[in-house]
Amino acid sequence: MSASSRVRPDSTTDATLDKAADENFPVAPAFLPRAWRDDLMAVYGFARLVDDIGDGDLAPGGADARHLGVSLERADDRLAMLDAFEADLHRVFDGTPRHPLLRALQPTVRRRSLTPEPFLGLVQANRQDQLVTRYETYDDLLAYCELSANPVGRLVLAITGTSTPERIRRSDAVCTGLQIVEHLQDVAEDLGRDRIYLPAEDMKQFHVQEADLAAPTAGASVRALVAFEADRALRLLNEGTPLVGSVHGRLKLLLAGFVAGGKAAVHAIAAAKYDVLPGPPKPTKLRLLREVGATLRGEG
Repeated sequence: MSASSRVRPDSTTDATLDKAADENFPVAPAFLPRAWRDDLMAVYGFARLVDDIGDGDLAPGGADARHLGVSLERADDRLAMLDAFEADLHRVFDGTPRHPLLRALQPTVRRRSLTPEPFLGLVQANRQDQLVTRYETYDDLLAYCELSANPVGRLVLAITGTSTPERIRRSDAVCTGLQIVEHLQDVAEDLGRDRIYLPAEDMKQFHVQEADLAAPTAGASVRALVAFEADRALRLLNEGTPLVGSVHGRLKLLLAGFVAGGKAAVHAIAAAKYDVLPGPPKPTKLRLLREVGATLRGEG
């Protein structure tokens, strides 16, 4: 039985998994072996749900709270929901989880011998989002990405049985780069949540005030700041690109899609002249295909 079929009975899980189509890069493309796709979607379901809890984007009706044993009166308490979610995560490794998406994750964890650490990192990242809304330095942001992004790449390597120290290092660079790109695309949306992922020291260097990020379009200072951060993200993606050449077959194409998705997004930001405030610049399919080709040829 596939991971997707295991969670069909609950419509809230469908709504969570359907968000995979909106990601910058393919989550579990059809060219992968079915077993990989099922396991990747099980991990995606976990990651998407914990992000939705942290962002307050859960489906209406309180089904997720009921699954986690949280009263409807506390369903809007994100820290309480994250605590309950973490408790249910521990049941994945030792017990019977309550939430359907975590029940779907359990066979993947057992089949692939996954450890709790990357999952706990994602929970902690969302807990941090409730407590930390500004980052003083770039190093502070990198530490956040170590929790919020890098575990995903490590899980992909673990599921595909290709983890090595060097691949993990390259994967971390790619994932952190992708996270920074996403932050740049979502500056306005994040500000609406009272979060700023642009380091304060960089904002000061480029003479950018928080009020400047609330404008309908970006001024010259904001554009310069976004260009600076986009270059950082691109350098991280380039640092991680050799990961693609270290694997073979369909996994090579999957990882090329991850890297190319990030690079194409950086190009879209540049094409918008670094004005990310009206909304997230999105790459064209043609640009994405070109980036995939260049990455596969080792030209990225």
